[in-house]
Order: sequence, then C-alpha cells, then structure tokens
Amino acid sequence: MVSAPLLRTVGSISLEMAPGVVCHASTVLPTRDGGVLCAWFQGTREGADDVRIGVSRGGSEDMERLVLMAPGHDLPHWNPVLHRLPDGRVRLFFKVGRTIASWETWVAESADDGRTWSSPRLLVPEDPINRGPTRTKILELPSGRQLAPSSAEDGGWRAFVDISDDGGATWRRGPEIRAELTVGESPPGRRSGIPVSDQSFAGRGVIQPTLWLDPQGHVRMLLRSSEGWVFSSSSSDDGESWAPAARTSLPNNNSGIDVVDLPTYGLFLVGNPVGVNWGPRTPLTVSWSGDDAGSWTRLLDLETGEGEYSYPAVVGESDRLLVSYTGDRRSIEVRELRVAGREPG
Repeated sequence: MVSAPLLRTVGSISLEMAPGVVCHASTVLPTRDGGVLCAWFQGTREGADDVRIGVSRGGSEDMERLVLMAPGHDLPHWNPVLHRLPDGRVRLFFKVGRTIASWETWVAESADDGRTWSSPRLLVPEDPINRGPTRTKILELPSGRQLAPSSAEDGGWRAFVDISDDGGATWRRGPEIRAELTVGESPPGRRSGIPVSDQSFAGRGVIQPTLWLDPQGHVRMLLRSSEGWVFSSSSSDDGESWAPAARTSLPNNNSGIDVVDLPTYGLFLVGNPVGVNWGPRTPLTVSWSGDDAGSWTRLLDLETGEGEYSYPAVVGESDRLLVSYTGDRRSIEVRELRVAGREPG
C-alpha cells in the first residue's frame, strides 16, 4: 500500500471583511504570475438583498478587491465558481435569486487573469434556473468536454451535471442523480447558529457534487448529503449517465466538500468530517486517498477551533494544493499546501 503524503502549509492569506459584513462560499484559482484569484459572496447576512460577489486578486491580505453583480438585479448573489479555459481566460459563474429554487446562473469573463471582467450575462438564457456549476469547480475532460457539477433543491435534493462540448458556449442538462436512502439510517436534523434552509434536514438527499477523472477514464463524484455521510456516484460515458448515489464511509455534516486529484499522489478531499446532519462546521480537514476513493486517511486539520470553518474549494497541480474556505463568516481564508514527502512505512 502506498504510504500517505505529508502536507505542509507554505502560504496563508486571510481576507477579512469590513465590520457588519459576512462572507461565505469561496472559490479559488492560481494566477499565472504566481498569485491568487479568489471570489465569494458578501453582505449583511446570507440571503439579504445586498449580497454581492466579492473578488480579490494578488498574493497577500491587501489583495485588490472588487464587487461584481448581475445587471439590473437587486437580489441576493450566491456561490461563485472560477474556471480557467485552456486559452487562459477565466470565467466566474454565480447565482442570483431570493430562493435556491429560483437561482439564475450568471457568468462573467476575464481576459487579464482577473484584473477586469466583462459585464455578467445569463449562462443559459432560455433555461436559466440552477444551470452550470452550483458550488464546486468545472471538470474539463481530455476531449475538451466541460462538466459542471450541479444540483437542485426544490423539494427532494438531487444532483446532476451540466455538459458543454463547445467550450462553455452552450450547455445541456444531464440526468438527475439521486441517493439510495435507507429509512431509519439518517441522523436526526438539528438547528444551529448557521443559517439553514427548511429543506436541509435528514431524508432530503444529495447536492453540491465535486468531480474528478479516475485512471480508468471514469468520471467520479462525491456529494454532500442530508444523511450524515458523503455519497458517491460514477459515470463510464463522460457524464452522459450516472450510477445512483451510494453512501461512502466518509462522515458529512450536510456542508460543502471539494476534491482534487494530484496524479502523482492521489486524491485530496477537504471538508468537515462530522457525521451529524447539520452538525458543527469544525474541524476543517484535508483527507487523502491513495486507492481512488477506496479508503481515506485524515492528513491535516486546517482549523480546529470553535466556529464555522466550511465550504472549501480546492485546486491543485504537481505537488501544490490551493484551498479557500469560510472563516467563521468574517473572513475568507486561503492556504497554499505542498506535498513534503510521504509518511514512513
């Protein structure tokens, strides 16, 4: 068995919000000059009409900042997702709407690595609701096909993948992915200090998938659930069809997760390993799998204190991981991690 890699933190940025401003749901990319591009939503509270998309670019706490909003929309903004195209352009997807069931997906584009942005436009004007990526990054296949991990929350929760074969110019919605739920297995839902939808309790299903491509060419998926566990699914035909979502051995607190594959080392998953539906959003942990999600090892706690440390985004290449996450709703935290060898044995 391959021994687990050792991770060390080599860089840290804390993007503090102004007094009275809360923030959440970040997304992150490395810039071509070695810096960091990060986005999130911010406002007086989650779901308030003044919530907009914040964007920062640079390499320190005093990174340049700007705010993006959908033209003509005085409604809450949500869940930005960054994606770099093969030609270097960057797209920023985000949601607009008062309820999750009514979210429209908008997209802006930058040709200068996030310094300036085009005016946002609807991603799919003829069918704008909950299209494109819901919270986690797009997976681009060797063929050039883009897979956007998506989900819907209008009643029962279910995931799907939006598919583009023309560089993201047009999208078609894939089949729904539902969880194989067993009555009586779900831990009881409970409220906490975290804002929570009435749809967030046990038995709802799975949302917010995160994707990777395995060595056999299958597209794999891990999902947040209302059941106290991470669920998984897979596709052997480039996202055209999916197996029903099945429970894994990974605990999940009904909060966001994200995964990335570093081919030399394996899979790295960031999330809160708390097996209680709507349980605490701490600690925030990096886990590793060297057998393509067959088993997992907890490698590194990014946060262990009381509060909310959640909704991670992770990207990586070579031996580098870049992680962003919510810091108790008062900051967006960014960590650069490097693989520093392997554990003995």
